[in-house]
Amino acid sequence: MSELAYQTEHEVAPVVAKLSGVRKRYCENTVLDNVDITVRKGEVVALVGPSGTGKTTVLRLLAGLESASEGRTEVTGNTSVVFQEPRLIQALRVWKNVLLDDSLKPDARERALTALQDVGLEEKLESWPVSLSGGQAQRVAVARALYRRPDLMLLDEPFSALDAFTRRSIQSLVLKLWAKYRFGVVIVTHDLDEALLLADRIVILSKGRICHETHVDLARERDVTSPEFNALKRDLLRQFSLSLS
Repeated sequence: MSELAYQTEHEVAPVVAKLSGVRKRYCENTVLDNVDITVRKGEVVALVGPSGTGKTTVLRLLAGLESASEGRTEVTGNTSVVFQEPRLIQALRVWKNVLLDDSLKPDARERALTALQDVGLEEKLESWPVSLSGGQAQRVAVARALYRRPDLMLLDEPFSALDAFTRRSIQSLVLKLWAKYRFGVVIVTHDLDEALLLADRIVILSKGRICHETHVDLARERDVTSPEFNALKRDLLRQFSLSLS
């Protein structure tokens, strides 16, 4: 898909998140410097780049956990976050971990069950977190994000602590849920294969600035062994290397 075709496909979709001229400083340290990012409903955007270059700060701004020092942050509709660790509360059963502070709502348990069905864990409804594998715990974290019926889902390296087989399984799950609900996605990852497998658009950040953007012109499901996949990966590695110079 050409850049023009990509823009034509997505320009009719509503904007769910936008950073405009955003700068973020911590005392004298500038973490983000004049960053512009727009995410539309149904679009998957991957943020990659060296450690400490501001990727997670972008997610925190979009999640409302941080405020920009300059510029504008606009988010429309519901936002949910899946972190690197599942962050389950051990004293609560799985379904209560899914809904957390919504336990008094009359349909809360049914909605939690629906979210767990979406991630293939309906049989774990009454289980305790200690009984879950690492992959199951992260699926519960995804169910908790789904429970909010998000327009925008933020993923902060959510698969990095998982083994390769489980990581691929959860990646496939996220794509299945994205295809079903068509929420916008912003994912932070250090894994270029993961970015190429999941994203419509990849943004490379370096020293707090966007130094490169590319549209992933590959039909889903994507094959990591295909020549097209590896050609894109080589180009991203080249751009990544240039960002370090």
